[in-house]
Amino acid sequence: MQTEKYEPLAEQVEQILAVVRGALGPEVVGAYLYGSAVAGGLRPGSDVDILVVSRRPTTGEEKQRLVDGLTPISRRGIRQPAWRPVELTVVAQPDVRPWRYPPRVDFQSGEWLHDEFESGNLEPSPQSNFDLAVLLTLVLLRARPLLGAPAAEVVDPVPRDDLVRAMLHGVDSLLADLAPDTANVVLTLARIWTTIATGEVRSKDEAADWALSRLPAEHRPVLDRARSVYLGFDEDRWDDLQARVRPHADHVLREIERLVGGASA
Repeated sequence: MQTEKYEPLAEQVEQILAVVRGALGPEVVGAYLYGSAVAGGLRPGSDVDILVVSRRPTTGEEKQRLVDGLTPISRRGIRQPAWRPVELTVVAQPDVRPWRYPPRVDFQSGEWLHDEFESGNLEPSPQSNFDLAVLLTLVLLRARPLLGAPAAEVVDPVPRDDLVRAMLHGVDSLLADLAPDTANVVLTLARIWTTIATGEVRSKDEAADWALSRLPAEHRPVLDRARSVYLGFDEDRWDDLQARVRPHADHVLREIERLVGGASA
């Protein structure tokens, strides 16, 4: 493993892998670093994104070991100051190879789940997880193997139609978060639009670049602000653009609907 390629994450990644090995042992088929760390560079708000493929579904005891090990190296206020939140996803290989839709997540840990874990709920996310179609596509496109064989030898590719279906399935929940999580939702909508139009899954800032050149002038400021927030160039504030946020989202949704032949997003 060439940790020098994704400094300053090397020490934290090694700690994550130690937790995975300790919890799952020989059941690990592969582990893959994906996301900003390997696709364009870390952003101010980037997580450490890791996919783990297991030979079988994990047990409750194994999930607990993962939670116990990841919490001190991931959770805000506990982890080392230079470290980042960890989004770790575990899939059982029989659930994703051969490919079937919708895909199933066996276990997931992330900053937004720590309260659930503290309450004793180790499976707060639904097992059928539409976002996994996008995650697996990102891993197959650009990921660094940390353990095991390259991802293409471990999981099957996601058919384009299933990738589009998965992205459209998440639109309603995205819109529900438009006010509290504006920058992320606006960038995710740009990524959906870009992917459906081009067949490529791009990073959020790359998707924004593509979309900005295709937006009418009145809708560009919202996406431009979201991109700047993501890259750390601007504060995550929307008071001056609040009236434009929903019209921007509605315009992008119309573009998406047009591309999918008028299907409801």
